[in-house]
This record gives sequence, C-alpha cells and structure tokens, in this order.
Amino acid sequence: MKRSTCLYTAICYLLVLVGLQLKAQSQTKLKFNPSSVYAGIEVGAKGVKMSVLELGTDASKSSDFSILKDTSINTDFISFMHPNFEATLNGFWGLYTMATRQYKISPKRIFTVISSGVKLQAEKEKKMEWVTALVDSFRLRTKDPKRQIEVVDVTDESRLSHLGIVPENERYTTFLIDIGSGNTKGGYFPYGNTSNFRMFQVNWGTKSMFNATDKKCGQDKSLLNFYKQLDKTAYEAENTGIIYAVNESGAYPKSDKIAFSGGISWAVANLLHPEQFSKTNVLVTYDEVARFCDKIYSDYKSFAPEILEKKAMGTVTDTAAVGKEIRRIHQVFDQKSLMSGSRLLLKIMRQFESVNEKKAFALVKNGQVGWVSAYVDQEIAEEKKQ
Repeated sequence: MKRSTCLYTAICYLLVLVGLQLKAQSQTKLKFNPSSVYAGIEVGAKGVKMSVLELGTDASKSSDFSILKDTSINTDFISFMHPNFEATLNGFWGLYTMATRQYKISPKRIFTVISSGVKLQAEKEKKMEWVTALVDSFRLRTKDPKRQIEVVDVTDESRLSHLGIVPENERYTTFLIDIGSGNTKGGYFPYGNTSNFRMFQVNWGTKSMFNATDKKCGQDKSLLNFYKQLDKTAYEAENTGIIYAVNESGAYPKSDKIAFSGGISWAVANLLHPEQFSKTNVLVTYDEVARFCDKIYSDYKSFAPEILEKKAMGTVTDTAAVGKEIRRIHQVFDQKSLMSGSRLLLKIMRQFESVNEKKAFALVKNGQVGWVSAYVDQEIAEEKKQ
C-alpha cells in the first residue's frame, strides 16, 4: 500500500480518536494552520465521505489535532446505475473542490481512495469497469492524470482494523468483524502474535443486502414484501457465504469475544441501548439482536429520537445528545436499511451462538475507521527514514 493511502488512513484514525475525545477537546480553541491541514476523501458503497483534519506539530505524541470538517454524501455507487454514477462523481468532485477552495488545502495533501467494499461488490457483479470509469472521470475533472486513487487492500485493512479497535489485553481472544456497506471483513490473530492474521471475508454488506432484497421485490416495494424477500436474501447470504467463511476462519474455538464494527453496529448499539450512550463498546446477546430485528420492522416508531431520549433519562446526563445521535442514525439508515443490516448482523452472530458455549458479543460504535491506527506508526516510521 502506497504512502498516500497510509497517510489518509492515518488521518482517519485520528478522526476516530477525536470522536472518542470530543468532549475533552470541545473547550480547546482550534488553530487553523494551512501547513498542517489534510483531507481524506473515500468513495464507499453508500457514497462519498470526506474528513478534514488539522494536525499539530507532534500529533503522534500529544494528540494535538482537531476536526475541521466531517461530511458525507449518499450516492449508492454500488447500484451501478448511471444516475448514481454521476451523483458519485459530482459528490467526489464537490468534496475535492471544498477541500481545495474552502480549506485552501494543497492537492498533494488531499488523499483519494476507493473502499475495498466497492471493489468487492464490483468484482462480484463483474462491474469493475464502473470503478475504472469513475477513477478516469475524476482525474479528468481534476486535470491531474497522475492523481493516486487507490483501492484499500482488504487484507491489510482487516488486520490493522483489529490492531486499532481491539484492546491489547483482548487482542488474541477477540474475533473482529466489520460490517460495511458493500462487504463484511475481519479476522483474528490465532497464534498469539500480530504477524499471523486469519482473514474473514463475506461479499455481503448492509447496502448490498438491501439492494439484493429490493431487486427481489420487483414492482411491489411495500414494507411487508421487503420483509418477506429479506428472509430469502438473508438465507442466501448465510448459505452461500457466511457459514463457509466462519468455518474456514477457524475462529469459533479460539475466540472468546466476537466484536462487530461498522455503520450498522454503531446504529444498532445506539438504538438498542441509548442509556449506554457514553460507552464506545456495547455488550449484547443474540436474543437481543433477534428481538431488535423483529421490532425494527413491526414497531419502527419506538426508535424515534424523542422516545429513546426518554429511555436514556436517569443514566445519561445530556439526553439531547442522545436524540441528536439517533437523528443522525435515521439520516444514514432508513427503515429498510436498518432491517437489512441488522439481519446480516444476526446471521453472522448465529454462527457463534451455541447451547454449550456462550460467546460474548460486542458492538463497537466508533470503530468504522479504527483499523487504520497501525498506519500512524507506519507513516511516522516512513518520515523518519527520509
């Protein structure tokens, strides 16, 4: 993986750390310094997102950094339809323009990548020409034919995700699974060292599960029909990928905890347990998630922000912050998307649910880009060599 991706992913990791320490840093006056401002723009399965960060003179030691901008545009690129292609290209270009003009960031400090989820879904549907066309079109708009637009390597992404998200004292007993929009990936360290990583990968994600179900619905787009077709899609995902991937990983006897990260994990954790708003990891049971899957279909109104704010009263001081987070979840995921992602989550959990041995399940709220922490060290080491 080239240094541009390393630095971009390092920036993403700093974004996670800032998110975890947001209250502590909210009282710090930000100093905008163009020489230390970077932007990372990623095309993912659901759309395009950009993070703009200001790094201090020694961010690696003092955590001297702050968020200047964190935004995303939903474009559904992996539907591989021309209107969504154009929307993705326009979103990609729009965020790039914002970085260069509004934040005055040099193009060499703007790092552009295509997510592994997009690549996997494109390969699955034999649509890699769409990815190539997007890259070529963006280079044409930027008038920069040599601009690096890299696809993040899924194996490195998964290994470093584990290093960035899982606490060191649980490193060798935890199986980490990241449920993305277009794919699910993860793994664990089976031999008590970080050199050997056992990969886990399934070509199903929240958005690809939704898209496959939506196609099965045909002309009947009713919620009831979607619910019925989702059963078929989930069965397909389980029997054509999930069961094999879990068995092939060999994780069951070696992992005490199964940790899930990604957007749907963040959403389910907050919707299921708003009273645990301040926690970044939420422990859940298989039965809890199963009930959630049923309720998100049959009683969606019970997950309204004002209702979950009341549920958090007495345990959370700032219930308004809970409501704000719930509203953000509903902006990212509609009802059908929540149904799709949570059902995929449940199908994976099912492979570890046993009468004789109970595994601990954890939902990681802020782990979407936590996997890049190891890239920070790589970037620092690279700079020291120069």
